[in-house]
Amino acid sequence: MMAATTKDKKAANPTGKSCSNCLAPEGSSSAPKLSACARCGLVAYCSRDCQKAHWKANHKQHCVAKAERAPQIQNLLDAPKGNVNEAAASGLECSICLDPLADASSTALPCTHVFHVACVAELKKFGVSQACPLCRTPLPSAPEELHEEAVRRFLVVHQLVKRGDATWSTLPDWAQRESDAAVRALRAAADGGLAQSQYSLGRQYANGGALARDEAVAVQWYRKAAEQGYALAQYDLGYMLMEGRGTTRDYAEAARWYRKAADQGDVGAQCNLGYLFEKGFGVVQSHAEAVRWYKKAAVQGCMDSQRNLGLQYNKGQGVVQNAAEAARWLKKAANQGCVTSQRNLGYLYDDGRGVPQDDAEAARWYRKAADQGCANSQSHLGFMYYEGRGVVLNDAEALRWYKKSADQGNIDAQKHIGICFYEGRGVAQNYAEAYRWYKKSADQGDRDSHLYIGYLYEDGHGVAQSYVEAARWYKKAADQGSAKAQHVLGDAYSLGRGVAQSDQEAARWYTKASN
Repeated sequence: MMAATTKDKKAANPTGKSCSNCLAPEGSSSAPKLSACARCGLVAYCSRDCQKAHWKANHKQHCVAKAERAPQIQNLLDAPKGNVNEAAASGLECSICLDPLADASSTALPCTHVFHVACVAELKKFGVSQACPLCRTPLPSAPEELHEEAVRRFLVVHQLVKRGDATWSTLPDWAQRESDAAVRALRAAADGGLAQSQYSLGRQYANGGALARDEAVAVQWYRKAAEQGYALAQYDLGYMLMEGRGTTRDYAEAARWYRKAADQGDVGAQCNLGYLFEKGFGVVQSHAEAVRWYKKAAVQGCMDSQRNLGLQYNKGQGVVQNAAEAARWLKKAANQGCVTSQRNLGYLYDDGRGVPQDDAEAARWYRKAADQGCANSQSHLGFMYYEGRGVVLNDAEALRWYKKSADQGNIDAQKHIGICFYEGRGVAQNYAEAYRWYKKSADQGDRDSHLYIGYLYEDGHGVAQSYVEAARWYKKAADQGSAKAQHVLGDAYSLGRGVAQSDQEAARWYTKASN
């Protein structure tokens, strides 16, 4: 079934209004026509049942007649309005207690009048008036109720975007109204001091969508929630500080907030705190501490921590080296799709370290990582096909995987493609192509490719024959410790081919090769 087009939706909801209880858009099959509340005229319903349900839920306490919403005294409208911070900084007073707004946490009501949060709470607590004392606009619900309302409204719009029926920047009118109302409710709850709402508002600013992306403002809201002990906000604040997003990078501060969240069991904070200890960023480097935090997160199923813990066991950092433990933790991460762990598990099976040597298992794990684009695993899988290890020997498959890896700049894969062209395996023999691929790898410093290019120049395969060039390439490989290159360079000096004949130099390079 095809999703409705924007044109279809406008036709189905020409007024852009929706039922205040069930949110059915006017003009739809379930809400052909909406009826406004006779008392306040601000909300509308698709049926009598919806009106009753909404009245009992929360509209009863907020429904104010039009006449009652009129300002009682004109000069009271000059009371503090708008931005909370600006009102406090201007030295204005709370119109309820008459103390300066800067003396305590303040909030802006939906009517934009600014009061102390505690004063508004007291009004609601005693029930003297459920409206702004200045303009009679209904007071907002409790922060928890506002947060619930915001989540409910956001969910409707989020599903619309998730289905692909709209984007956050192209919402239909009714959805934009829902989004705006959700933001207002969330902001009111956050201004009311609810940590969960402060965190959610920070997420909205960090990710963009209902609000324009602003990481600096996101950090401000994360900090408000974090200072109340909200673990998710502590983690996100730590992350922003670690990455320098919306604020100056500060590893020490990141570690401080990560530790607060980690002590509450936050898995991401435990993992990232382990990373900071492993690298010594913002804390004194300690592999033992890194392992301790990685382990806390790993046992909770954190893939990154399982991988990092496996690597610590593999290297013997912070723990006694233990290849079997390395394999155990790497397998847990690999089974969750971690590319690095899949690749390293392939290495362990290839070498028989911590697990029984098994070419088929090595090839299986290399393939999993290769399918996710891992260049090293693609190269290793190509080699398994080239050698027929753990898979049926297949030169064409070997070349295919080598090329995937080589296209990502993998040196080893480039060299092996050169070998395929030199030997004519999986492709027609072509010395010029062999030289081209050897050169790609040699330009990145591959020792064997320097030697192989020397062979091509000595034999005149794919290049003009030149003993001088051959000796020059042999020397590059020999200087990198290639025993084969040292030996052939000794031959060159012994015979005087491409270099001045020198028994002494020949002996020197033969000695290096033998050692």
